[in-house]
Amino acid sequence: MPIKMTFSPNGPIAVAGDLTELELVDPTGKPIDLAGKKRIFLCRCGGSVNKPFCDGQHSKIGFQAAEAAVAVAP
Repeated sequence: MPIKMTFSPNGPIAVAGDLTELELVDPTGKPIDLAGKKRIFLCRCGGSVNKPFCDGQHSKIGFQAAEAAVAVAP
């Protein structure tokens, strides 16, 4: 199953699918272990203490996401 990323309104990015095909690395280049995970939620607000994963801080800090992509001029 292909990897699917879903942006939750004012919340995290849900990532599902064949996560064995996903390579997630930390800022130092160290791989983040996803073994056994079928779905993960990535932080978008920057407030999580468990980055890159969501811990629900977005709802506590009032995170407001830009829900639509901005068109880029040619």
